[in-house]
Amino acid sequence: MKIAVIGCTHAGTAAVVNAAKLYPEAQITVYERNDNISFLSCGIALYVGGIVKDPEGLFYSSPQQLADLGVVTHMRHEVLAVDADAKKLQVRNMQTGEAFEDSFDKLIVTTGSWPIVPKLAGMELGNILLCKNYDHSNTIIDKAKNVNHITVVGAGYIGVELVEAFQQSGKQVTLIDSADRILNRYLDAEFSSRIEESFSSKGIELALGQTVQAFEGKDGMVSHVVTSKGKIETDLVILCIGFRPNTELLKGQVDMLPNGAIIVDEYMQTSKEDVFAAGDSCAVRYNPTGKAAYIPLATNAVRMGMLVARNLMRKTTKYLGTQGTSGLKIYDLNLASTGLTEGACKDEKLNADTVTIEDAYRPEFMPTAETVNVKVVYEKESRRLLGAQIMSKVDLTQAMNTLSVCIQNGMTVDELAFVDFFFQPHYNKPWNFLNSAGIAALPEIKTEQLQQA
Repeated sequence: MKIAVIGCTHAGTAAVVNAAKLYPEAQITVYERNDNISFLSCGIALYVGGIVKDPEGLFYSSPQQLADLGVVTHMRHEVLAVDADAKKLQVRNMQTGEAFEDSFDKLIVTTGSWPIVPKLAGMELGNILLCKNYDHSNTIIDKAKNVNHITVVGAGYIGVELVEAFQQSGKQVTLIDSADRILNRYLDAEFSSRIEESFSSKGIELALGQTVQAFEGKDGMVSHVVTSKGKIETDLVILCIGFRPNTELLKGQVDMLPNGAIIVDEYMQTSKEDVFAAGDSCAVRYNPTGKAAYIPLATNAVRMGMLVARNLMRKTTKYLGTQGTSGLKIYDLNLASTGLTEGACKDEKLNADTVTIEDAYRPEFMPTAETVNVKVVYEKESRRLLGAQIMSKVDLTQAMNTLSVCIQNGMTVDELAFVDFFFQPHYNKPWNFLNSAGIAALPEIKTEQLQQA
């Protein structure tokens, strides 16, 4: 059996490693455009900020490790075309220019995503950079050494983390986003505002609610960002606007969302029987809404990659869907979220309610008892849990993994009130703060109802 794999980052590496172990007799061939595999792009800000000194730790596999499993890995090779029906690939060696054809019995598409690059005047200027892969991170580090002012465009996770890293490196920093607040996809305003306050207190300029319209330069290098509200002088621009699935190779051959994300079933199979896909190139089943959604996260990618391998020959293991759970540390704030925010519920036209608590995370008689803020979002009629957010100076972010499981299993906010959690004064209270959030959402029981009972 010939298995061809296009792309080898999170999902591709997981698929290849597991397929090699499950099908030792198979001929597995990987085609990768880059000169490295398995780069953890979520660690870019840590690398740029100098927290991670050795970038080798950001790779969890290598072509040699795959070769040890019997996998043939062609680095710096670009797949030019795929014929899913004829089961053929057209490939070009990017170093020699040689083009050749290959065939497959099973195809695994893990082509990932690529940064959204706006078509704006001045984009050709120097010092306007993307932030996605290992080469990008090295370029950012090199360019940032000799500049004073850095502008980050896009206030998602990567943009926000880079802003912190640059500020701590002594740079002047401006953060631009078209939304009126940062991290609006992940957090509601009462949480994101705390990070904005931290940024402002550190001298970071927040240029929110404005859209980048063009770039101006001097001597071939960017000097100003032109927005809908004026001009920002800068020496370096990092674009972190977002990502789109890299799926042109299969356009018109398999079912996709309007943005190009490949639609797969619960066994990672596309609408073509012998073509499987995983990772940032795919849509995922988003459990809070029950719909297919585009949520490019490394956690989704590695799970899907393993499932591709397990389901390649026969359907064995179903995908459980995702809640899009994610975490973030900015200065002394630990934050995490799962599922839908209150704002996202409005966008989805879901009739949702929320409960927010602020409490000491453990008994006040302990030497310290930091405050934790928790917000839980739930559907009004069914009481079904839809999402949650947490923030504290103590790392309590694992609580969002617990809420993720609750959402995945269709639990209600009322059930959350009485879930069994351990108690130990070092860690929590007799009523865990998740219990407390559920209790705060319980409907009132009126006296006459008790008397009638």
